[in-house]
Order: sequence, then C-alpha cells, then structure tokens
Amino acid sequence: MNIHGKDIKIFTGNSHRQLAEEIAEKIGLPLCQATVGKFSDGETEVNIGEVVRGSDVFVIQSTCTPVNDNLMELLIMIDALKRASAGRITAVMPYYGYARQDRKSKSRDPISAKLVANLITVAGADRILTMDLHAPQLQGFFDIPVDHLEGTPLLARYFVENFEDHDDFVAVSADVGSVGRVRKFAERLNIPIAIIDKRRRKANVSEVMNVIGEVKGKKCIIVDDLIDTAGTIVNAAEALSEQGAGDLYACCTHAVLSGPAVERLRESKIKSIITLNTIPIPAEKKLDKIDEISVGYFFAKAIECIYSDMSLGKLIDRVGGR
Repeated sequence: MNIHGKDIKIFTGNSHRQLAEEIAEKIGLPLCQATVGKFSDGETEVNIGEVVRGSDVFVIQSTCTPVNDNLMELLIMIDALKRASAGRITAVMPYYGYARQDRKSKSRDPISAKLVANLITVAGADRILTMDLHAPQLQGFFDIPVDHLEGTPLLARYFVENFEDHDDFVAVSADVGSVGRVRKFAERLNIPIAIIDKRRRKANVSEVMNVIGEVKGKKCIIVDDLIDTAGTIVNAAEALSEQGAGDLYACCTHAVLSGPAVERLRESKIKSIITLNTIPIPAEKKLDKIDEISVGYFFAKAIECIYSDMSLGKLIDRVGGR
C-alpha cells in the first residue's frame, strides 16, 4: 500500500517501536527521524530530525508502562511538531493509558482520563486515533475528533479461522459493564453469551458472585477490553469451571499484565489467551498460552483513511472479514 500526493510523515516514541515500524511498512513509508530520550536529570528530550511544515503528521505512541514516561514523550513530540508548523497532527494511541480513571468513584477522586485528554489537546493534537477505550464515552472527553477502532473483529476472526464448529461455544462477559462488547463479539460467531455477576471491593480486587447463562459443557471465551492483574479474568474462569464449563479461552485487546498477572494466568484453568499487540509484551511476561494478533494492518488502513479524508465507517467490517 503506497501513498502518494500530499506530504505525510509518521513518527514514533519509545513505547512500541516494533508496532510503529510495522504500521509504517504496511503503509509503504519509512518512520521519520526523531530522537526521543532523556536529559541527565530525567527530563524527556525530543528532537525532530526533518522538516514537517505543512505535513500531515501521525505520532504512534501507546501510553502503556511506563505510563508517565510514554505520555510525556507523546506530549512533547506533539508540542515540537506543532511549533515546527506541522499541518495536522494525529496522535495514534493503540492503548490509551489512564482510561479507567474516567469518573469519581469516591469523594475527592480525580478524573485523570479527562485530564490526559486535555493535555493531549493543549499540546497541539488535532485528532486522536485509538482502539477500545475502556468506556466508549471517553471519546466525549476530547474537544477534537476521535477515531475509535474496535478490536472485536480481529479477536472474533481468530476463532473463525481456528475453529470450524462454533456450536458449543459461549462468549462470556467478565462483568456487566462489558456486555455490549461481548455481544458484538458473539454476533460475529453467532454464539450465545453469558455474564459474570461480579462485585468489586477495591481496585484490582474483585469477587465473582455467580454466572448468568448456560455454560455447562460449553467451550467458553471470556472477552474483555484488557487484562491488567488478571484477577477478574482468572476469577471468571474459576466460576465457569465450577459451573461445569469445558475448555476455557480468554481474549482481550490490551495485555497490560501488571503485578501478579503472568503467574495467575500461568496457573489458571484458561487454555489459551488471545490478545492484540497494542502493548508490547516483554520477554519475561510471554507465556506459551498467549497468542498475539497484530493490529498493524488495521491501524495502517485507518491512517490511510484519515490521510485521504475517507470515512472509517466500513473499515472495521472489512478488516473483520465481512
């Protein structure tokens, strides 16, 4: 896929260079020159190595661990590009950090997701391209256009391509809040859904209460937007197993995998975990039971649509195999 015509430039920070290189390769362009590092005192240093005046610029940067370092790299790169008179700047964020801090759960809590949205806008971004925000309503936190891709088509396509018969499968929502996402996943496989009724007592600690739906003797696919400490998904697997479920699978868009996640997943009853590569998984966190699906082509097509001022409306269905 080659782009010709008006000037387009693709930059990346340090958060996920491998994915950025893949996206650029699929578009048919090299990554542009930029030095992103640190000064001796720890402050972020950015130097843009080529002219961007009037260019349509895309900055690829997941704000994953280390979240604050990657966020500052993104903000400073946007500022540098804006001051260099870039024509339009799109922040390409396969994973949007701070997304779960989207409301006040108790008195005097911050709403960090909104703060980060404000920072990106003030830095000079003209547009956001991201995937599977923790809550789709977060798009309203921005005062600039947001193109929100869904990972569901890619995850569903994995099961379409690797399993001929789906009659004994059930898609499972790990909590009530994910039902909409799971329903879209289930529709692509034409399978029923079940719901885990979960009560959360404090951050990253949840207690599974019961399973709503028929799962006995069924192969279950637990679908969620992310796996962080893996407590929710492992507890869900335990609840399904207690209800007589058969093989257990899990899939998510963002493999955060913090704290005890890897050990929990290794010891869990989950047979296989399918995730998208919006976040790089370090070598020490890779497991044989984790399969990664690349989003490189998906984001390359989205960038091509934005650059060409085309609608992204049919992109998800096309990439999802419809």
